[in-house]
Amino acid sequence: MAKPKSSKNKSAETLMQELFARMEREKDAQSLNDNVIIPFAAALEEICEARGYVLNIFGDKSNIVFSGEAADAEAIYALVEDYLAAKK
Repeated sequence: MAKPKSSKNKSAETLMQELFARMEREKDAQSLNDNVIIPFAAALEEICEARGYVLNIFGDKSNIVFSGEAADAEAIYALVEDYLAAKK
């Protein structure tokens, strides 16, 4: 018998479903980026910066890195783009 989900897991599931629904409504990659991804990333950046965190999330299909510095963010982006381009 499956264990009932805790309220914390339900909350996370609800957030995931809401984000998925919002993402699904966007008509193209640019609007997805402008209306969902950038606001979500900005919220992550603000809360992490306020708490003094350095954010580096490694996932199965994606990575999110928060360096805290604009110049570092651009350098990291360039490294990732160069790496992906070299794989082609």
